[in-house]
Amino acid sequence: MVMSHIGIIGGSGVYTLLEKTKVVDVDTPFGRVKEVRTGTIGGIDVVFLPRHGSGHSIPPHRINFRANIFALHKLGVERIMSTTAVGSCHNQMPPGSLAILDQFLDFTKNRITTFYEGDEGRVFHVDMTTPYCPEMGKLLLEEAKSVTNREVFPEVTYACMEGPRYETPAEINAIRVLGADVVGMTNVPEVVLAREKSMCYSSLALVTNWAAGMADSPLGTTEVVELMKKNIEVLKSVFSRVIDRLPEERGGGCDCAKALDDAEI
Repeated sequence: MVMSHIGIIGGSGVYTLLEKTKVVDVDTPFGRVKEVRTGTIGGIDVVFLPRHGSGHSIPPHRINFRANIFALHKLGVERIMSTTAVGSCHNQMPPGSLAILDQFLDFTKNRITTFYEGDEGRVFHVDMTTPYCPEMGKLLLEEAKSVTNREVFPEVTYACMEGPRYETPAEINAIRVLGADVVGMTNVPEVVLAREKSMCYSSLALVTNWAAGMADSPLGTTEVVELMKKNIEVLKSVFSRVIDRLPEERGGGCDCAKALDDAEI
């Protein structure tokens, strides 16, 4: 089985970045992860994992996040770049914009958000002061600005909702007051679990729609899917450029690898 230090989580269109692709299933203590793709980008080994499964068949509230992250960790992944579609909570961040996630608010309800549940008497409290890798975030920002003339927003706060329904206007008003810039359904606990495995995690978000109550028309999936398809080449270009620039060793611009150093009680 091919091992790689770099992983990508996203929609099915992103995996076309990979050359010499092989499809593998990965067994984990949390279930089997199917159709993980291994391959190369510019001669560098990369693993691609479709977050929603083959054909986007898994809704956000049923994604097996622990199995996904464990599978990447098992394949040797130390750095994860992800894509995610988000709704904008602010008038100055229109659909088509790109955002580099920096903080999150967790409003999920039924998801298991940790690998460490006290088994064998081990308890961990993992620091989330800097949940997203600053080194990778910096590279994503620079490369996103270099490949497109659209607005790229840094230091964006993401509100994660349970889904699969869209939010109410009242919920959007509330999370805006709490500091959310964008809203989505998938980034948590993905980012948390990656940190618990001492992995670098970054996310390039595409604003696909206005959040509920910010447009005259009701929310639908058509505009989200279409805008993501139109921008897939931009996302692929950014990821390819960042992968080419990543230093071989971690630790020069982040402390992600040390996440568990002082976390165990």
